[in-house]
Amino acid sequence: MRSVLAAFLLIASPAPGGEAFVTNQGSNTVSIVDLERAEVVATVPVTGRPAGVTVAPDDFVYVTRPEDKKVSVLDPQSRKTVSEIALGSGPLGIAANPVTGDVYVADWNEDVIFVLSDRRLAATIAVGNSPSGLAVTPDGRRLLSADRDSHQVSVIELRSGEVVGTVPVGIRPFGVTIDAAGRLAYTANVGSNDVSVIGLATLEVIATVKVGERPYAVALAQGRAFVTNSYGDSVSVFDTATRQPVGLLDTGEYPEGIMASRDGSRIYVANWFSNTLSIVDSASLEVLAEVEVGDGPRAFGSFLLE
Repeated sequence: MRSVLAAFLLIASPAPGGEAFVTNQGSNTVSIVDLERAEVVATVPVTGRPAGVTVAPDDFVYVTRPEDKKVSVLDPQSRKTVSEIALGSGPLGIAANPVTGDVYVADWNEDVIFVLSDRRLAATIAVGNSPSGLAVTPDGRRLLSADRDSHQVSVIELRSGEVVGTVPVGIRPFGVTIDAAGRLAYTANVGSNDVSVIGLATLEVIATVKVGERPYAVALAQGRAFVTNSYGDSVSVFDTATRQPVGLLDTGEYPEGIMASRDGSRIYVANWFSNTLSIVDSASLEVLAEVEVGDGPRAFGSFLLE
């Protein structure tokens, strides 16, 4: 009955096109999911317990491999790894610059951000302890690093490569997301079960929103914030203007990676323990489909190619 309902909803509410690249840490693979058909269309082997992922402006997909101490570059057309970059001792979070195409990699063990230009190491930037999630402002000028064990966000001016500020947030921030206007950033604070809202003009926390247990990441769509609660097997939803709760979605077990479609109509959630990708209508908050992917999906980062 659920599959019939999911199919009906997907037809009744047209799905965005494109693909999701879901890193599966347990099976050492990346599942490529057709978003319109809501099914896996290819599986790419990637060793080293892949976790972080980002799609660069040239559409190549970068995947962090913490145990191999490498970053893989996948060609979405051939479905193959076309390059491997040895990097640090614990690469995890990753983000691409929408303007320059540079790629930034957070090393969990070495407390640095590596800057990749043309798939080569171009610079190293020291930040706080255990950097995890990364996000670049839409104008490509600044990079934010959620420094989990320093309970802060480092703000990096990319032209100079310097840290120009640090913002104390909640306890153990993991994912960080910037809004489309480049005015606000949101950190999911694993240790304090809340989201810090940062004003990027002043580099200050302007609000703190309570969410579920062990939040990992935030997606933004339809004037709402969607937060994966890893221990709550749920997604908290709150209004970004009023910062009041809108709803609580039951998803798969231990959700982590989350991202909104480009048009904001869909939210995609990787459920680490139940091995699924949930597809959610961002307006109605209906779960439209559950796609079976590999073992231990994390999809930590920007994993949609639309």
